[in-house]
Amino acid sequence: MVDQKLENLLNLALSATPEERAKSEILEVGYAPETQMWELIVKYTGDIEKYEAFGIQAVLLHNGYAILTVPEQLIERVSEWPEIEYIEKPKRLYFQVAQGKRASCISLVQIPPLNLTGRGILVGIIDSGVDYRHPEFLRPDGTSKILYMWDQSQEGTPPEGYKIGQEFTEADFNRSLSGGGPPLTTDISGHGTAVAAIAAGNSGVAYESDLIVVRLGVPRPESFPKTTELMQAVNYVLEKALEIGRPIAVNLSFGNTYGSHGGSSLVETYLDTMADYWKNVISVGTGNEGNAAGHTSEILEMGVDREVPFLVQAYETSLNIQIWKSYVDDILLELIGPDGQRAGYFQPLLGPQRFTIGQTEILIYYGEPSPYSYDQEIFVDFIPKVAYLDSGQWRFRLIPQRIVEGNVNFWMPSANVLNPGTRFLHPTPDQTLTIPSTAERVITVGAYDSIRNVYADFSGRGFAVGGGIKPDLAAPGVGIRTAAPNGQFVSVDGTSFATPFVTGSSALLMQYGITDGNDPFLYGEKVKAYLRYGARPLPGITEYPNPRIGWGEDVIIRLH
Repeated sequence: MVDQKLENLLNLALSATPEERAKSEILEVGYAPETQMWELIVKYTGDIEKYEAFGIQAVLLHNGYAILTVPEQLIERVSEWPEIEYIEKPKRLYFQVAQGKRASCISLVQIPPLNLTGRGILVGIIDSGVDYRHPEFLRPDGTSKILYMWDQSQEGTPPEGYKIGQEFTEADFNRSLSGGGPPLTTDISGHGTAVAAIAAGNSGVAYESDLIVVRLGVPRPESFPKTTELMQAVNYVLEKALEIGRPIAVNLSFGNTYGSHGGSSLVETYLDTMADYWKNVISVGTGNEGNAAGHTSEILEMGVDREVPFLVQAYETSLNIQIWKSYVDDILLELIGPDGQRAGYFQPLLGPQRFTIGQTEILIYYGEPSPYSYDQEIFVDFIPKVAYLDSGQWRFRLIPQRIVEGNVNFWMPSANVLNPGTRFLHPTPDQTLTIPSTAERVITVGAYDSIRNVYADFSGRGFAVGGGIKPDLAAPGVGIRTAAPNGQFVSVDGTSFATPFVTGSSALLMQYGITDGNDPFLYGEKVKAYLRYGARPLPGITEYPNPRIGWGEDVIIRLH
């Protein structure tokens, strides 16, 4: 029996065999085979800590969210608890890597009469860590600008209320800086160091802001974190900001493609609720899926069959495709393999269905609407019977049976995990925002090329499914010079590096309003409104807001 308190993907993962999970890129995320434990995101009301006696570990977040670590055999029991409203499994997050300050007019507000430097404001960096020994993060006296860092990947003493990682303080870093020896924590990829330097390094935007950093956990060799770690990290940095008593601008430079793209997942709704916690602004990049050919869409009408072709490159080890449609529409769905072999029509029934085409197993799951979304997901997982999927051109065939709305969207995983030739043959670049940039109350940041003054075509585009106006604005994301570990500097591209320009800009606005006493309420949606108001158009784009750069390019604000 399908448990409708569990999201569709979790139901499918629990019904899959161990072999199917192991070969799937997405089904096993959040599961530890050696302990048979699942890490789960839950929305709840009431007291759930009392259930720890069952061997369930709980990390309580604010506003009725929690991360549970649950033995697989107890998930059904957990779902039966009256306090539990809904349960999702974690998803993998991907870093958004594909002439900043001057292009954004930031330098003009860093000099008299405004002197905006981020003074009195915290910047929260949730990423791959930060090389705390880099000169960008040292004060003139050689002490650290990082007040706290939670390294989720280490074993040690975690912050109070959390179960993983090691917490370091400013005093720990200062002892390390003065005493030498091996580093307390590192940034292996360099991604977080680059992001932090743009937002609040000594040559960055809010260069007098202090930092609170979370190095997200590293559960697999490719160093991609999970949504469960992200939610705990946001909880931590906002709690620390409240404890210190200073406003905070938080930077999230990663995302994924799984979900309805309408802001309805528990991660997105959690970020929206945390926008009301203390004095904060959360900026999230749109991702780099704009030109990756990983999304396509169709508008169906009665009496007209449609085919959606896609290519699978040789040596592809896994693939999944999400199909999202209105629940009120009825569509027959058939899958045609490279050799013409057909699977389907798939039956619109709850629970998994299995088919085989060539040397590829097809796992199909029809979902139901959730309490947070009225759309229906059809999840299709392609699993190799041996090592690789059948390569060549595949096709979905759609036969309308009852059409009321007619919009159908298809998404592949992030381009980071696919071979470059695996893509839709006729892609749709709109609605390629990565999640959680589709959350309503965050500032959603696209990228443009500030040297050529043109839109960066890799930048994820809106609008959000359901009509939400995203992105909010764009910032420089091409050819950005920034810090790298071991005292180095690099040139980088991607919305990962556009986002911290807006994070830093938010810190400057909060300094103007809160630290300098001009507006004690200048945080949250008010910062977003000011940034939208101060954005300027890019040449060749005449309608605003638009799905590429929202209200325009980031030029701070016309302060009054």
